[in-house]
Amino acid sequence: MASPLILYPDQTALLSPAYYANVDYYATLAKYGSAVIDFSSRFDKRQKSTHRTVIADVNQELQLTVPIEKPVSLTAARWSDIRLSRHGEWWHVHRVSIESAYGRTPFFEFYIDRFLKFLSRDVVDNYPTLAALDIAINSEICDILGIETEISYSQADGEHHNANNGQVVDLRGKNLPLSEVVPYYQVRQEEFGFIPHLSILDLIFNMGPEAAIVLKKMG
Repeated sequence: MASPLILYPDQTALLSPAYYANVDYYATLAKYGSAVIDFSSRFDKRQKSTHRTVIADVNQELQLTVPIEKPVSLTAARWSDIRLSRHGEWWHVHRVSIESAYGRTPFFEFYIDRFLKFLSRDVVDNYPTLAALDIAINSEICDILGIETEISYSQADGEHHNANNGQVVDLRGKNLPLSEVVPYYQVRQEEFGFIPHLSILDLIFNMGPEAAIVLKKMG
């Protein structure tokens, strides 16, 4: 039986890569029978979502950025070539920030262990490129959310053309999804009101098993 999240089983979504992508991104990803996340596009330092996410902490929104090494050639480099930097022990900063932001949420203890391998000193050794890190995180998140979209990753020109015999919907660089915001419980909602478009971590830690229901409503 096909996942109830999938609305377009014969279509393939072509998406930009993202680091702990926001709730909107996963609501979109879950709609399609298949998806290609494209790391083959040219490196553009303005495309921050590839290595930056936004969570909610005591000061409302907080950006967490993975530092990356400067590519040998800025004009020829692709996102698949970009390597992670060890600058500032960013994994420790991200872990402390996530624990501070979500330690009081209902489902933090249920899921945080799933992400600790991405927040440890060994992360750069185990995932030396940004593509390797984003792919591993995305796989973990899709498993938690029960997303059954068939996902592949394009790291060379033209790979996505063979992704699916059906229609390819190019959503790279778009604000996702093209639908209304669906509010859900957030631990600091009484203080700040509902904050939309946050990292998928916000939805997972606040809503747990009901996170998929929120994604479905955004479909």
